[in-house]
Amino acid sequence: MKIQLRHNFESIISIDNLLEAWKEFIRGKRNKKDVQEFSLCLMDDIITLHQELASGIYRHGSYQAFNISDPKPRNIHKASVRDRLLHHAIYRILYPFFDKTFIADSYSCRKNKGTHKAINRFKYFAARVSKNNTKTCWVLKCDIKKFFANINHEVLLNILEQYISDKDILWLLDKVISSFHSVCPGVGLPLGNLTSQLFVNIYMNEFDQFVKHKLKIRYYIRYADDFVVLSDNRKELEDLVFPISEFLSEKLKLQLHPNKVSIETLNSGVDFLGWVNFPEHRILRTAAKRRMFRRIEESPTPETLNSYLGLLRHGNTYRLQKELYARKSFL
Repeated sequence: MKIQLRHNFESIISIDNLLEAWKEFIRGKRNKKDVQEFSLCLMDDIITLHQELASGIYRHGSYQAFNISDPKPRNIHKASVRDRLLHHAIYRILYPFFDKTFIADSYSCRKNKGTHKAINRFKYFAARVSKNNTKTCWVLKCDIKKFFANINHEVLLNILEQYISDKDILWLLDKVISSFHSVCPGVGLPLGNLTSQLFVNIYMNEFDQFVKHKLKIRYYIRYADDFVVLSDNRKELEDLVFPISEFLSEKLKLQLHPNKVSIETLNSGVDFLGWVNFPEHRILRTAAKRRMFRRIEESPTPETLNSYLGLLRHGNTYRLQKELYARKSFL
């Protein structure tokens, strides 16, 4: 039996939790018009939200859609301030509990994790597998097709029910999850929701546990829908593709991207999380370099340059850093 969430419905919808969620939500958003409008009658709005939740008449609102390129085109859906406040209130209670159930080598949207720690872990695994570059290290690299757009609501709710016995919490989570669909009803999560980041990790934790405990894979790293397996045996990696694909399809209703499954040697350079990784060094992906210079041209400020200088320190980028320092001296 799965460990059970001890918090109850009231701990999520309480005035105190909603107020704490508001403090977290408004960071960096105080100048937004919709946030300012909501804050004009903040206590009234929070009390009304609390009462609607407590009485079971709460309904999630619609979304505002817009596109970004980060780096590839993405369709973002933004909920109202009221609903996003509730997302934060849910997240405050659920994240600490579920984070303890995740494997160590899941790095997306988790505190004290992130891309830099993931690529450092990749480097550590590569050294172990290659025995400090004395053996060939093979890397199976996979990507899930249209990840957020294909999260199945019924599967997600069934997973949540294994950890949460409180029916009112499950009712609330169903309201949030069912507030959006992509290609068809019952499928898809919005990229703009804070809760979506948690839900996809809960969803993919089923896969992570399968990889670690059923397939017994030691050198595995996942960041959102990108994951890698390292081995000194190419055949071993080839034999993993089918059970991985089968589990994703049958248990999670997801598909591997047919054009993004590859097995490469570390010596040839493995593109993972924006960096091309080699045994002794890593370099920034060409597309990432182009995007960096484009954004610097669009916003040539010290803040932008410092941000990229911080990024470049994680790889072998002496020439790029030198060029950025030269640009910074002219600002």
